[in-house]
Parts: sequence; structure tokens; C-alpha cells
Amino acid sequence: MQEMLTSLSTYGYVIVFLYSLGGGMVAIIAAGVLAHLGKMDITVSIVLAAAANAIGDTLLFYVSRYNRAAVMPYLARHKRKLAFSQILFKKHGNKIIFFKKFIYGLKTLVPLAIGLTKYSFAKFSVINVVSAVIWAVLLGLGSFYAGEAFERAGNFLGENGWLMPVGMLSLLAAVWMYLKKATTKKRRQG
Repeated sequence: MQEMLTSLSTYGYVIVFLYSLGGGMVAIIAAGVLAHLGKMDITVSIVLAAAANAIGDTLLFYVSRYNRAAVMPYLARHKRKLAFSQILFKKHGNKIIFFKKFIYGLKTLVPLAIGLTKYSFAKFSVINVVSAVIWAVLLGLGSFYAGEAFERAGNFLGENGWLMPVGMLSLLAAVWMYLKKATTKKRRQG
């Protein structure tokens, strides 16, 4: 986290924009903390993160909609996750466009899955832009106002360096197990 904060304070807004094209959760949170410390502007960070996040998802939707043949070979390894994304979309509708912004692993697949359907490009774009703005404001302002707590946690983790890798591995393992369970075929009893 400390390296990310140092890089963000040096290259700041460029990193927030580029990182937010493909997700950006860590970048906008780090930008909020840096804004709390007075090293970045929170408004500029939120605007850049929201714009890049909306552009990234719109590009994914567009590519899967109009270049299906080019995209499908890359999705071959993720057929179950793609199917899970489509099920989530059918079950939750437009809400999944918003909620997937907060769920690691679905950020990329949901726009691709929706692009493969006959869903309206204009409707997706509007919901996506509104969702990106809400996402950036929630995370940006949340991390800005929690900046002192993040700073204390960063100092604690700096003194206890072994905790961060253990925590990250545990988090990644939990997400991986959830996605694996959610996308595994259920065996029939009997």
C-alpha cells in the first residue's frame, strides 16, 4: 500500500485514470487517502476515476458486442464465469451494472457478458456512467474521510510487514473459492 501511495503522489492523476480503466478500486481509495494528506485533489481524482471507469466498461461492452469473434477465444477459459455473469444479469437486471463495480472478478466479465446479449447499448451506457460516478464518489469520499484510519493502519502494517501478504492471500483465496463455488456445476443426487 505504501508503494502505491508513493507512486500515486508522484504520478497521481495519470495512474488514477489508467488504473480506473480496468477497475480502479485501489487507485481511488489511495487517491482519497492522499487527498486527506493534502497530496492530491479529491474532486479531480473522483472525476478522473469515474470517467475512466465508465470508459473502460463501455469499451468492454462495445468490443464484445461488435467484435464477438475476436473476443470469444479470450473468454474460452472463463465460460463458467461468463455464464455466471449472465445469470447474475438476468436475475438482478440493471442493478448488477452498479454492484459489479464493487466485486473483484466480475468487473470485466459483466460488461462482456451484457455485450453478448441484445441489451441496449444506450441504456447500458447511461446506467454505467451513473454507476461509475456513484462508485467513484462513494470510494473517493469514503477513503478521504477515513484517511486518518488508513494512515494508522498503514503505519501498523509497516511495523508488522508480514500481516499484509497474509491478509491479501486470505482475501484472494476467499474470492477465488467463492467464484469457484458459484461457477461449478452442481452434481445431481441419486
